[in-house]
Amino acid sequence: MHTNDLIHEDSPYLLQHAHNPVNWMAWSDKALQKAKDENKLIFLSIGYSTCHWCHVMERETFEDEVSAKLLNASYVSIKVDREEMPDLDKYYQDVHYLLTKRSGGWPLSIIMTPTQQVIFAGTYLPPQSAQGRMGFRELVSFIKSKFDDDFAEVQKSAQSIEAAIKHYERSFEQKERIDKDALLEAFVNNVKASYDDVSKGVGSAPKFPHASTWNALLDIYQKTSNLEVLYMSEDALNAMARGGINDQIEGGFYRYSVDEAWVIPHFEKMLYTNAELIEVYAKLYQLTQKPFFDEIVTKTIEAMDERFLKEGLYLSASDADSEGEEGKYFVFKFAHSKEVLLKKGLSEAEAKEVLDYFGITKFGNFEHQTTNPVIAKDEKPLRLEEAVLALKEERQKVAYPFIDTKILTAWNALMITALFESGKIEKAKQTLDILMDTLYVNGLLYHQIVLGGNLKVEGLLEDYAFVIEALLCGYAHTKEAHYLELAKKLSHDSEHKFYKDETWYLSDKAFRAKAVLEDNSYKSPLSTMIKNLFELAKIEDDMALSIRVKDMLESFGSGIQKYAHAYPEAVRVVALYL
Repeated sequence: MHTNDLIHEDSPYLLQHAHNPVNWMAWSDKALQKAKDENKLIFLSIGYSTCHWCHVMERETFEDEVSAKLLNASYVSIKVDREEMPDLDKYYQDVHYLLTKRSGGWPLSIIMTPTQQVIFAGTYLPPQSAQGRMGFRELVSFIKSKFDDDFAEVQKSAQSIEAAIKHYERSFEQKERIDKDALLEAFVNNVKASYDDVSKGVGSAPKFPHASTWNALLDIYQKTSNLEVLYMSEDALNAMARGGINDQIEGGFYRYSVDEAWVIPHFEKMLYTNAELIEVYAKLYQLTQKPFFDEIVTKTIEAMDERFLKEGLYLSASDADSEGEEGKYFVFKFAHSKEVLLKKGLSEAEAKEVLDYFGITKFGNFEHQTTNPVIAKDEKPLRLEEAVLALKEERQKVAYPFIDTKILTAWNALMITALFESGKIEKAKQTLDILMDTLYVNGLLYHQIVLGGNLKVEGLLEDYAFVIEALLCGYAHTKEAHYLELAKKLSHDSEHKFYKDETWYLSDKAFRAKAVLEDNSYKSPLSTMIKNLFELAKIEDDMALSIRVKDMLESFGSGIQKYAHAYPEAVRVVALYL
C-alpha cells in the first residue's frame, strides 16, 4: 500500500488521500520551497471530506497509477482541505472564475509555476480524454512539455493571469455613497428577475437554498412592509421545506437540489446550510406565526443534534454516499416501504396514505426506482409520526454516510446565532460557552479542532466575524455583559489582525487573500464583521465608529449597487443600519 506525507495530518479529508499513489504534501512552506528548489510545477487540489465529486476524482484519477506517475515525476502535488483553509480556497475559486467565467466548486484543480503563478484552473478531471474534453493525464503532460519547451510563453501567460487577478480584486473596491432606498429596491428587483415562479426559489438547476437572500428580503419586509417581498420569501422557503432538499424523514437540509423543482438533492448535509436556514425559518415563523415553519426549525435543530452534536459542539458535514452509492441511505423503494408500514400495524389504506403523502411510488423519482421523499399532499396522514419512525428505523439498516469530525469555529458560531434567534436561549448559551472554552485559548481564537486532535490553525476573519455575531446575539437576548465585553475585545483583535491599509483580509497568514462583501457558500464574513461593528457603535452610542464603519461599507459602494443580488448580507447591513 502507498503512503504519502498526508499520513501525518489530522484533517479527515487529507487522511482520505494518505494512501493514494500520488506523493501528496499538505500546503506548507516546505512544499512550496520544494517546488522552487526542484524547479517543478505545482499541482494544487482543493476539496473536502464529504464532497461526492472529490471522491470520484480520487477513485478515477488520484488512484490511477499512470496519473500518479506523471504527477510524481514532474510536479509537487499539494492537497488542501477547503474547510481548514477557506481563505486559500476563496482566492483560487476567484482565479477559476476569472479564467473560465464559470463558478468553480470542488474538487478544484490548479496548476502553477514553481513560484506559485497560476497557469491552469479547472474542477473535476477524469484520467483520460473523452467527448472532446482533455483528461488529466494529457493535461499534466501537455503543461509539463510547454513548461520545458516554451518557458517564455508559459511565464508570459502566468504573468498576464496574475495581473488579471490583481485587477479583479481591485474591481470590488470602488468607493461610492450608498443610496439606501435605491439599493433595497435594486436588490428586490434583482431577486424578482431570477425568481422561479413555478418551483419557487432563485435561479435554475443546480439550485441552492440561498438562505442569506431570504434573510435580507425578510429584513426589507420588516423595514418597508412590502408584502410582495414577504410572499416571495415565504413561497420559496415553503417549497424547500416541502421538497426533497429537506430530509422529510429525519430532518436537516441537503446542500443543494440537482433539479429546479427541489425534488432530488445532492445528499450532503453541511452545518452551515442548516444553521443559516434555521435562522431564516425562525424569522419567517415570527413574521407569519405559521406552525409549519416552527416545525421546520425544531426538526432541523433535532437533526443537527442527532447527527452532528459531539461533546457539546457541532461537527462540520456528512457525505452523500453510503456503501459506495450516492443517496443510498436516504431513499426508499415502494414495495419494501409498504411492507415496513404494514408490519408496523398500519392498514393498507393508512400505508397508502403515508406513501402518497411522501410521493413514494413504484417508479420512484431517483435511480433504481427509488424515491427521495417529498411532501406531495397537504393533509397529514393520521399515523404519520408512527410511519416516519418506522421508515427511519428501516433506513438505518444502511450505514449512515461518513461524518467529518472537524469542529469549525465559524460554522458553530452560525449555529449558535441560529439557536439564539430561534428562541433556544439556554441551548445557545451552553454551546457558546463550550465553543469559547474549547477554541478560545490564552486570548487566541482558533479556526478548528478535529475530535481527539490539537489546536493548530489560528482563527480567520470568518471565525472572528461569526463568533462576534453570536456574542452580540447572546447579549441582545440575555443582556449578560460578559458577552458584550468579549465581542468588543474580539472586534479590536480582528481589526488588528485582518485590517491593513484600509483593506480587510481573510487571514493574517503569509498567504493573504482580500475579503469581499459578496456572499458565497455562506454569508460574507466581511459583511458580517461590518454588521458587528455597526451593532457595537449602536450599543455604545459611538458616532465616530459608526462613521468609520459606513466608510468601510461604502468603499465597496459601486459593486454593491451595481450587483445588489450578489451581496445579500451587505444589503441586510444597509437595511438595518444605514
